[in-house]
Amino acid sequence: MKLMFIFSLLSLLSFSAMAHKPSDSYLSISNEAQQSHGQWDIALRDLETAIGLDTDDDGEITWQELHAQQAMVTDYALNRLVISNTEQPCALNPTDFKVDEHSDGHYAVVYFKIDCANSGPQFNINYQLFFDFDRQHRGLLKLNSNNSLITHIFSPEQPNYQFNVNTQSQPLQEFLSFSYEGLQHIWKGYDHILFLLSLILPAALKRDYREWHAKLTLRSVFTDVLKIVSAFTLAHSITLSLTALHYIVLPSRWVESAIAASVVLAALNNIFPRFMAQRTWFAFGFGLIHGMGIAGVLLDLGLPDTHRLYGLLGFNLGVEAGQLLIVSALLPLIIVLSRRDYYAKYILKPASSGIITIGMIWLLERSLDFQV
Repeated sequence: MKLMFIFSLLSLLSFSAMAHKPSDSYLSISNEAQQSHGQWDIALRDLETAIGLDTDDDGEITWQELHAQQAMVTDYALNRLVISNTEQPCALNPTDFKVDEHSDGHYAVVYFKIDCANSGPQFNINYQLFFDFDRQHRGLLKLNSNNSLITHIFSPEQPNYQFNVNTQSQPLQEFLSFSYEGLQHIWKGYDHILFLLSLILPAALKRDYREWHAKLTLRSVFTDVLKIVSAFTLAHSITLSLTALHYIVLPSRWVESAIAASVVLAALNNIFPRFMAQRTWFAFGFGLIHGMGIAGVLLDLGLPDTHRLYGLLGFNLGVEAGQLLIVSALLPLIIVLSRRDYYAKYILKPASSGIITIGMIWLLERSLDFQV
């Protein structure tokens, strides 16, 4: 009984957030001989959390509300970004302010010019946006310098980035950076984890005469999980690639809603086991949808095709590694617990019920565009 409560509690704890794409901002810097410029795309939902933009508390941030607080938004952002040249901070002077739409909603776009007193080749960027209250936030940098494009990901652990204006693009470093980010993404993407968890929860059981029984051999358990994970990996790799390369373009809300629906249906199948033998096809079919959702980070970064390939390969590799770690950690526990008589009644069904509850709320939030 205690295990049942622990499993349900762990499920419900993850419900509090992560119903949407993790927090990212997109910083583009163009380093030119005469004048350097910057563009910073920051999610309105993150700004609302940080400084409050919805002045009439009606749940909507209008252009009038945003425009009225333009100076506050600009100051808030630029005070958390330091660009230094030979250890002297450069002046960041705002030049324009707009709104743009990304895959996960509307973003304020702050344009600024960079005025440095010195002209040395060595620069340092210190990024601190939202790190004081959101340790999961990431700043995705796209730097154009000397006809070379460089990418980098800022995090609370890595808020600084140094570059030389004469440095050429570093594909290996970018590949490793995106691999790490892919690993982080799958850990933070609770909808992908819950979908996979729903599929492997009954992996050590078989259904005979409307009763659950533990499978007799570990080989049958591992074979079942291998099929599911392989199908999910293959499917989301296909659509992740096609979406990141712009061969598939679907509205973000449809994709995110379908992902939430897949979580509900996968968990529902554990309570009303009508399609247990088809879980591999389940994993493949809905894996195609999950791949489109995972591609959002790469799409919003706006990389050219050559650099997108580095990012795509690295990001996908990180996602697979993260997924493998999750399954490796959960499967032994599932196998051990499934040998207990209470597993099906007090763990499988309650955990699946918790997942259904979370998935339903995500589905309502994403399809109706509101947040509980």
